[in-house]
Order: sequence, then structure tokens, then C-alpha cells
Amino acid sequence: MTALVIAEHDNQHLKNATLNALTAASACAPDVHVLVMGSACAGVAAQASTLVGVAKVIHADSPSLAHFTAETCALQVLSLVKGSNAYSHILFASTASGKNIAPRVAALLDVAQISDITKVLSPDTFERPIYAGNAIATVQSLDSVKVITVRTTGFDAAANGASSAPVESLQAVADAALSEFMGQEVAVSDRPELTAAKVIVSGGRALGSGEKFAEVLTPLADKLGAALGASRAAVDAGYAPNDWQVGQTGKIVAPELYVACGISGAIQHLAGMKDSKVIVAINKDPEAPIFSVADYGLEADLFQAVPEWVKLL
Repeated sequence: MTALVIAEHDNQHLKNATLNALTAASACAPDVHVLVMGSACAGVAAQASTLVGVAKVIHADSPSLAHFTAETCALQVLSLVKGSNAYSHILFASTASGKNIAPRVAALLDVAQISDITKVLSPDTFERPIYAGNAIATVQSLDSVKVITVRTTGFDAAANGASSAPVESLQAVADAALSEFMGQEVAVSDRPELTAAKVIVSGGRALGSGEKFAEVLTPLADKLGAALGASRAAVDAGYAPNDWQVGQTGKIVAPELYVACGISGAIQHLAGMKDSKVIVAINKDPEAPIFSVADYGLEADLFQAVPEWVKLL
């Protein structure tokens, strides 16, 4: 059996989510190949070749793959796997890009997709969370090829090795011409990316306004070198931008330290951060559900507690 990991990158740097998917792939099959498709992305292929567990890197390079449109990328994956039965597993990180391409690949292969796995029990049996993480389902697939998305917080990142795997070129497919990339607006920040941050400071609706959100939480995040996050209630109230939302309908995170300020702990929020290594909760409501998952809880007014914490730091 051989597993194929679809690398996620920006044509220059391999994204951390791929490292977690690689660890999952290594648990599925003894041999793991990585497909790097993009435009002028030879450097990414070289980065992937140094990862522990990678037997081979396959590199497809074309301007039509520059923006990872699902229609063209799915055809590129199929050009490698359809009819050959060479791969028993095809794995994507459970990110916006992975969840965009994987269903199309599964449909074209006429197999069922296995979504958001957090554990590999055997090559055909996996665990995945359901009901906002309140239950864990065990899923067995009898398909000859298993198309899988990997919840990155469920697996450690693959490490860099001492040697490099061979890089093999693959002819790029023609543009599917079913969709067209028009442009993107990317928010630039000096802070770590939320899903890759080791420390996250999140705020809830209790902060009361976007101004208070910045005034109270930004100094703490600066001291800790943290990314800023928010609950869905805070985002819906306009206190924080959408890309800060942590939860089932936002981003799934598992930092080394997660600080929840004024977050009650709705089920959908807990589903997105309860795998964090250490959770610190500050809330004046002693019955707040966030305390049930917190390693350290402080029953206090966040407007007093957080500035005092900043002074001590």
C-alpha cells in the first residue's frame, strides 16, 4: 500500500498543515508519496523531499495550477491515480483548500470521502469527531482508494530528515476552464497565523466592543507573542474579523497555550480549541462551560485581570 499526500503551499513555502497530513499518511501505509502541484514551486518540492517518511515527491508545475482551483487540481490528482490503483489512500489537510478539492476527487473516483479524521486505527478504519466533537465516530471504508481529509490538530507535524527523497516530474494537465481565478485580498499581519500559532489569545462577546477587544487583548498578545482569536459571538457582533473566529464554523486550533478571555464556552467554540495543550480561562461567571475544559481557570473580571497580567509580564 502507498499513500499520496496532496501538499498545501503558496508556491514558495510548504504549509504546516501538510506536515500533519503526512503523519496521518504514515499511519495508513508504509510508503508515502507527496504531490506538489503549483506554478514555479520547485522549491516547495525540495522542502517536501526532506520530510521524514516521504519516499518520493511528485512535482507538477504549470500556470494553470498557480491558484489551486479545485477543478484543475482534481484532474491533476486523477491523472496520477485513476486506473493505476497505485495508491490506497489520498490524503488532504482539512483546510479550506483541501476541503475544496477532496470531494471532487472522491466523486470522480466514485468513492466515499472520509472527512476530518483525528486517528488512524488501521488502514481502513479511522476516528472522526461528530456532533461538534461531543462524540467520536469510528468509520470503516471498503473502497479500494480512500480519499481522506485530516484534522491537523489530531496529528503531530512530521519532522525534517537528514536525507532527501527523490523528486519526480509529472506532466501538468490542461486547465479545466470551468472556473477562473479573479483575485484575492490577503490580510497581512506581524502576528503568527492562527492555525499555526503556538500561543493564542481569544476574546468573547463580554469585551463589549471592537475597541475594547484591541485595548485589552492586544497588549497581552504582544507580551506572549500570540495570535489573536475570537468566539463566533464576538465575530458576529463585529468586534473581530471573520478570519479570527475559532470554533466548529471557524478555525480548528491546538496551540501550546490558549487563553480564553470573556468566552463562555459554547459547544461550537469548544470543538475548535479543546485540543490545545494548556487552556487558561478568564470569566466572571463560575458556571461558564469554558471552565470544564480549562487547565487553569480564573473567576474574575477580565477588564481588571488581563491588564494586571500584562503588568506582571
